[in-house]
Amino acid sequence: MCGMIRYADDNDFESLTKYDTHISEHDLKNSIASRRVLASYENGALVGWLRFNLFWDSIPFMNMLYVLSEHRGKGHGSALVDFWEREMLESGYKMLLTSTLSNERAQFFYRKKGYTDCGSLLLPHEPLEIIMLKAL
Repeated sequence: MCGMIRYADDNDFESLTKYDTHISEHDLKNSIASRRVLASYENGALVGWLRFNLFWDSIPFMNMLYVLSEHRGKGHGSALVDFWEREMLESGYKMLLTSTLSNERAQFFYRKKGYTDCGSLLLPHEPLEIIMLKAL
């Protein structure tokens, strides 16, 4: 059973900063102010979040989807992605992008959600990054 999903606001900043170490506090504040972070709560507690930006300033790109370990396998990730996809469709976007490392299980999750491989990126000393696309 999934809880409430909403756009993050300043009240979420402390919780998100505690867990999301992949972004600077400054950039996280800007992302929240730009309505580019979704937060999922259950019984008043943060269970996960989705953070996105615009690739080429025109295609929504999911930068981060994270569900706290004790809440995984309960549909929170799917609910966050579904909510985001609806929001992007309602905003007039026709496609979405995300990526995942080739050694991560997330690629299978995204494929089940309808994302298809559309490219890759190979950085030095890193596993292959798979770029994935979903038409809306």
